[in-house]
Amino acid sequence: MHPSIIAAQSPDKPAVIMGETGLAVTYDELDARSNQGAQLFRALGLKRGDVIGVLLENRSELFEIVWAAQRSGLYYTCISTRLVPAEVGFILEDSEARLLIAGANVDDDIARLGVPLFTLGPRNGARDFLMERARMPATPIADESPGNDMLYSSGTTGRPKGIKPPLPEGAIGQTNGLTDLGRTVYGMDRDTVFLSPAPLYHAAPLRWCMSVQRLGGTVVVMAKFDPSAALALVERHRVTHAQWVPTHFIRMLKLDPSDRARHDVSSLRTVFHAAAPCPVEVKRAMIDWWGPIIHEFYGGTEANGLTSIGPEEWLERPGSVGRPIWGSPRICDEQDNVLSPRATGTIYFAEGAPFEYHRDPEKTAASRNRHGWTTIGDVGWLDEDGYLYLTDRKSHMIISGGVNIYPQEVEDQLVLHPRVADVAVIGAPDPDMGEQVVAVVEPVAWEDAGSALEQELLDWLRPRVSRVKMPRRIDFERALPRTPVGKLLKRVLRDRYWPRDTV
Repeated sequence: MHPSIIAAQSPDKPAVIMGETGLAVTYDELDARSNQGAQLFRALGLKRGDVIGVLLENRSELFEIVWAAQRSGLYYTCISTRLVPAEVGFILEDSEARLLIAGANVDDDIARLGVPLFTLGPRNGARDFLMERARMPATPIADESPGNDMLYSSGTTGRPKGIKPPLPEGAIGQTNGLTDLGRTVYGMDRDTVFLSPAPLYHAAPLRWCMSVQRLGGTVVVMAKFDPSAALALVERHRVTHAQWVPTHFIRMLKLDPSDRARHDVSSLRTVFHAAAPCPVEVKRAMIDWWGPIIHEFYGGTEANGLTSIGPEEWLERPGSVGRPIWGSPRICDEQDNVLSPRATGTIYFAEGAPFEYHRDPEKTAASRNRHGWTTIGDVGWLDEDGYLYLTDRKSHMIISGGVNIYPQEVEDQLVLHPRVADVAVIGAPDPDMGEQVVAVVEPVAWEDAGSALEQELLDWLRPRVSRVKMPRRIDFERALPRTPVGKLLKRVLRDRYWPRDTV
């Protein structure tokens, strides 16, 4: 299962269609361009196991690049375009990326990071990836071997964690767990038309789109999510499958009823969501609208385990994220003892896929317990039938619109301001995004507390953290709650913002 196989059988079939423009890339074009990209990578001296960085908005060329890396035995590290240059620089340095491929409008500070820069189109100081690729033969390289993604998931300390799985051995067309899940549980095949409304630099959208292309389906990609436009694309392309996050559901449900009703979504066979907890009432409303076709899965970028639940099961067990597809969930207390059903503790997976955090043995060791089981830090419980429920997030993590935000990065910047004595960043309820980022600041001088200092602190932060991490508000406290040994009691702060029945 590989786009090259589909190209030989159905060369004119669209592999990807850009939703806003209608630009299509056929399987024949995807195969030829990924071959040329692989030839270029070899000409540049890249060998199996090397890493490339990809810093692109949603555009069709991204697939041509990652498939070129996949058939060259390379790791491809897709980087969020919302990161500031310093954050991009850390990922490039930590991943040991040999080069970076970006848009021609890439930030000047990123262009000066010291990693060889290739851009999609001409730019001073960079090499034109498209032009150099076009000079290469469109035949497979002599030493094709399967590559893999190496993606970054932020940690509770605020530094991103590189997840570098072992490279697969064997042929480039071998299946993987996600492809098998798509076929056996979600009914994906060559007739699949898959809508992807989320940024491709995130793990799930990238991996699902590539899985659909392995199977020979067509991927419809939105450059940017818009609720009405998403429904229009479902109707226009007769979309059969799609992946969402709860924020997408909320925004579609908030459309005027007449706007929702004018779009024909009857082509949808199976949709699924993940990335953040979905409010029960939101999911019920979506099932009422689209019917019992809404599935859910739970897992992390680390891919150490995965659970899945179908709509009928969910209606019987509202709030559950399902039973395991791979790995076996275990709920443990702080001493690593296995807890009984319905007792809350840390979620571990036994018998799951191995993973390591690149160049960070301490974080890798912290993800294991004494049994050798792995965790990504989530908290939950199992019922008597083995269905998993989530009751908390990763330690202090904020999930806003399906994006994971870790407070430490923001706190580390704010505390450097001369008028800040202490700071805590937490998530507060947001009816649209799920959570919003709130900074609670203890000023050096209490008389400074107010709107002028709030604006000064926001101005201080803006060039230091990416836009998605910026606080929506800054509140002030005379003294933040800490234990005698200095541990910040974030739960005390969170309880002030969250209704008791949601905490």
